[in-house]
Amino acid sequence: MEKINVEHMLAIEEPFMKAPVEQLKRAVRQSQKQAEREAAQVSAALDGMAGSSSSSELGPEEMDKALGGLIDRLKTLKRKLEEAQHEEAQLIQRSKQRATDLSELDRFESAAQPEFQRWCRARLDRVLVDYMLRNGNVETAQRLAANSKLEHFADTSLFALVMATERELREEHSCRGALQWCAENRSALTKVESPLEFELRMQEFIEMVRSGKTLAAIVYAKRHLTSWSDTQLPRIERAMMLLAFSSTTQCPPYKAMFDEARWAALASDFRAVIFQLFHLPPQPLLHLLLQTGLSALKTPACVSGDPAERNRDCPACQPETLGRLAQGLPLSHHVHSNLVCRITGERMNEDNPPMRLPNGHVYSLAALTDMAAELGGQVKCPHTAQVFALAEAKKMFIL
Repeated sequence: MEKINVEHMLAIEEPFMKAPVEQLKRAVRQSQKQAEREAAQVSAALDGMAGSSSSSELGPEEMDKALGGLIDRLKTLKRKLEEAQHEEAQLIQRSKQRATDLSELDRFESAAQPEFQRWCRARLDRVLVDYMLRNGNVETAQRLAANSKLEHFADTSLFALVMATERELREEHSCRGALQWCAENRSALTKVESPLEFELRMQEFIEMVRSGKTLAAIVYAKRHLTSWSDTQLPRIERAMMLLAFSSTTQCPPYKAMFDEARWAALASDFRAVIFQLFHLPPQPLLHLLLQTGLSALKTPACVSGDPAERNRDCPACQPETLGRLAQGLPLSHHVHSNLVCRITGERMNEDNPPMRLPNGHVYSLAALTDMAAELGGQVKCPHTAQVFALAEAKKMFIL
């Protein structure tokens, strides 16, 4: 009976649990800050009105209009807090559903159980949903999640934010959305020491210089770049030197700063930072799971320069497909070797022993027997094209 390593499986599933929890924490903090800010402003306005009223500076009409404005403001705050409360309730429910789904692993005693197979199928679906969301196939991901009843595993809103901001950076060359997100998450960015906001501010400064808005660029630098002088002073000084160059300069340091490729780099940086804050791995979970399996299959033959050394049925041996995912993986360590026939791809054992031809190449008995039946008792080595009688093949024993 094949046991299930629950601890290892939960380690891979960790991002699915952490993402909604981090979203919930940020949603609660933002709604709390908004409520405190609005309450303080309304309180200050009321104190000002009370002072004005005592000195008869405001007439009845002005007082009524001011109070009406404050009431409207409080109504707007109430509506926003209700929306935030609804979002928080959804995130809490999503976390509960994910925890319930993962807790089912404790019920399974064997990997052969039909219930566990169904759980694995659902797991594959949600991993595919994650992969599609990362690649911008939002509609397809939503359909798969709905058909599999896995909507609680689809972080659609989070990935929609990532895709929209990346598109704005790459295609529209605008930092507006990214800077707004940085302002809302400044404390979290400070905690992980991310310079993302500085990079965005730097890009806006560069675009002003590119457009010839020298005075506006200087004012912008004083307002937004000087606050980073403790950690980014050399870069700020270099940026100020841009004012003496045109966007067509060939001087290497400044040519690189004017390079349009910086927008793509900013989009990649934004994705990396938001994934870091929400504890999402930089690569899709589908890739991680595939690499887990490939790491157990990769052998020296998989990376051999001789295509004949590769096994056609080994995914790690396919350089154009799954072999690309296996490129950075170490070779697998086998305590007991498994011999696989290059002709059939089947395992060679006591029931299908390895047979050595006179030229030294080894194939399974089943493969050579089938070949001999077609060639009138002879076998042809696929590697060298030499022909031998089946009787010349010698049985080998596995120690």
